[in-house]
Amino acid sequence: MRAIGGGALVLAVITGFAGTALAALLLFDGAGFSGLLDTYTLSVARFTLWQATLSTLLSVLFGIPVARALARRPQFPGRIWIVRLLAVPMGLPVLIGALGLIGIWGRQGAMNDLLRMLGLAEPVSIYGLSGILLAHVFFNMPLAARLMLAGLERIPGEYWRVAASLGMPSRSVFRFIEGPVLLGLLPGVAGLIFMLCVTSFTLVLVLGGGPAATTIEVAVYQALRFDFDPGRAVALALMQITMTGILLAAMAFVPVPVEQSATLARGGRRFDGWRRQTQWVDGTVLLLATTFTGLPLLAVVLAGLKADLPALLFSPAFRRAALTSLAIALSAGCLSVMLAATIIHARAAIGSERRAGMALRGIRAGLSGAGSLILLVSPLMLGTGWFLALRPFGDVARFAPTLVIVINSLMALPFVIRVLSPAFDVHQARTGRLAASLGIQGFARLRLIDGPVLAKPVLMALSFAMALSLGDLGAVALFGSDDLVTLPYLIYSRLGSYRTNEADGFALILGFVCLLLTVVGTLGSRNRMTDDR
Repeated sequence: MRAIGGGALVLAVITGFAGTALAALLLFDGAGFSGLLDTYTLSVARFTLWQATLSTLLSVLFGIPVARALARRPQFPGRIWIVRLLAVPMGLPVLIGALGLIGIWGRQGAMNDLLRMLGLAEPVSIYGLSGILLAHVFFNMPLAARLMLAGLERIPGEYWRVAASLGMPSRSVFRFIEGPVLLGLLPGVAGLIFMLCVTSFTLVLVLGGGPAATTIEVAVYQALRFDFDPGRAVALALMQITMTGILLAAMAFVPVPVEQSATLARGGRRFDGWRRQTQWVDGTVLLLATTFTGLPLLAVVLAGLKADLPALLFSPAFRRAALTSLAIALSAGCLSVMLAATIIHARAAIGSERRAGMALRGIRAGLSGAGSLILLVSPLMLGTGWFLALRPFGDVARFAPTLVIVINSLMALPFVIRVLSPAFDVHQARTGRLAASLGIQGFARLRLIDGPVLAKPVLMALSFAMALSLGDLGAVALFGSDDLVTLPYLIYSRLGSYRTNEADGFALILGFVCLLLTVVGTLGSRNRMTDDR
């Protein structure tokens, strides 16, 4: 019962935190619901949906040939490194990725220098809609490719033997084997990417380039930080929450892909990639994908090395920002892990009840939804609501560190739950009954049974949650000040003052710290991921 009580308490805290922010938005005196339909709000909403639609289409369309090429080449030399390279943008702080893209596609970037050498006078613009689309494809195409690759690798081996015996060409293989699998995956993949693009903040803030290319989240930030127009911010925030609510409701009706029969062999050898033409096509696709993904990362490293790194490391501004960032990241990571552990433990306890009543089933459903609450109410929307709620109590900056920690912990919560839940479920199935029969409970069970086994998943979840918090600019952009400066906020401020050399150096340091956290979290992991097959 203590586990269920803890889960109920966590549910109350999370819903109370989000509910307070939402209530502050709804009850704000200067906000009329007519603001939801004014010209500016509707134009921003249209651009938000338009850029998200285009970004999703491009990410999926470019991700399909990459996934097919990787699936056809399981023994391709260096394949594991290509798959790992595709995973880097998903864990890279968004601000660092934006700097890398500017280094390649910016006015003075390598790509525009090459175009000028070829005699093209008009350079490619990294700002505006084109830059937003380019950045979203950089971050989301690898995600789409990896998700679709996992689906293609689950196709039974018998399918490939039958296709080989029939001499099916590549077109027929795609039509009758790969196509149906991808078609089942596309709604979920596209829905996820679309949601990420709708709630995109940092990329649009850095690459938007003006009012004509502004999403709802950036417009809320500008309304509060620059225009100080809370009424407009509330109208935009309500529009954002309405849109994300509709999107999440629509995604709930997306059918789950039907798995093939479990009796069929998995991971069978493919026979459709031996033709010379197919080899050339796959090689070209993988080369283009690797170049597109790797060049911005290389640009970040090269630009960062040009900076005076020792001077930056020992500068007072860096030391202060680094200590602030690490304190916030550690606090947010620990809080997120504790919330996730309580939620998982409570759900398991309710699931073990033979006669769970309506109240218990409601708590379990609420806990499942609370873990993904951040998908409905983005960090910036939570920050906006609390900004309005705390204004009557004086300077909001006094509460900024606590708010940033809580918001970042909720932002990392879905990922932490996804990491811890499988490990906990397996461990509980193996040891739960034995521990109960021996009467081992509380701290003794934690020390003797749970701790040694779950330490590695907890460390992995904590490290990734810290890396996610460390590289986040969303909540800090709203509450950041001279008294609250994190590394992403420091980088953004240096960019705003045109001190790009320092920004590049700080970006390299931040990227290295995030990479180090990721490596620490995966040390000793025995789980075999897709890229290790």
